[in-house]
Amino acid sequence: MKEINRHYKTKDGFNVEYSIIGQGEPILLMHGGHSNCNEELGYSELTERGYCVITPSRPGYGNTSKELGENVITACEAYLELLDNLRIPQVHIIAISAGGPSGIYFASRYPQRVRSLTLQSAVADKWLTPDDKLYKSAQLMFRPSNEKYLWAMMRLMNKLFPNFLFKSMIPSFSKLQSEQVLLQISDDDRRQFKKMLNRQRSGYGFLIDLAQTGEDLNSVMSTIQCPTLIMHSINDATVPVEHARIAHRHIPNAQLCELDLWGHLIWLGKGAPEMYHKLFAFLDSKKPVM
Repeated sequence: MKEINRHYKTKDGFNVEYSIIGQGEPILLMHGGHSNCNEELGYSELTERGYCVITPSRPGYGNTSKELGENVITACEAYLELLDNLRIPQVHIIAISAGGPSGIYFASRYPQRVRSLTLQSAVADKWLTPDDKLYKSAQLMFRPSNEKYLWAMMRLMNKLFPNFLFKSMIPSFSKLQSEQVLLQISDDDRRQFKKMLNRQRSGYGFLIDLAQTGEDLNSVMSTIQCPTLIMHSINDATVPVEHARIAHRHIPNAQLCELDLWGHLIWLGKGAPEMYHKLFAFLDSKKPVM
């Protein structure tokens, strides 16, 4: 059972909400957009493999202070304080989707604290910019005064018409035709997707993400020293696979794993076991020798 709603006050008085689940080798997980420390997708697989997953709600998400989102470095300093408070000397980093810049900056800035970096469906290049239509619509839909109503409507649709909602959202996650995706999705995958949507909120966090994912990360990635695994679906419609290829070009000695999975949510679908096999082959090889 996940322990949730823990809080840490930084030396500057800001709040970091976080959760810890499992026991064993620690992973610091940077969640994606519209998520928080209550995320569960992919967690049971990690804990069953003997990993302890520490998830801070990133700035503006959950009860983490939005002020920590002034820039990515400020947030990373707060994550470092959290690890110091927990007396954890080194972690594996897993950075997901819009959490990509957080993981990239942390691995670059604190090499002595990072055993490995894994980027999963991660933003690693300029993503949405003010010139993009999607950026402008996201600014409107996910502003704090609107997002709670949007997610309330989504939860209602998720309760009444879950299959219709899933099918209608496929184009936002996958470049494949809906009929191709549905063949890859099991009833359990649908249940996990439904639970994921019910957990989601944007708070101030997604607007902070939009500001931070417009940055060029190439120079930061070039300084990363730890072993790095980059995992991305070639059919991802949310964050194009080119992000993974750019990260591979700039992170020294990184391993690129392009996956022929249905889309952005690589933890779901019939190809997910192959993804986990490759992930654990990498993580297990980076565990300290006892």
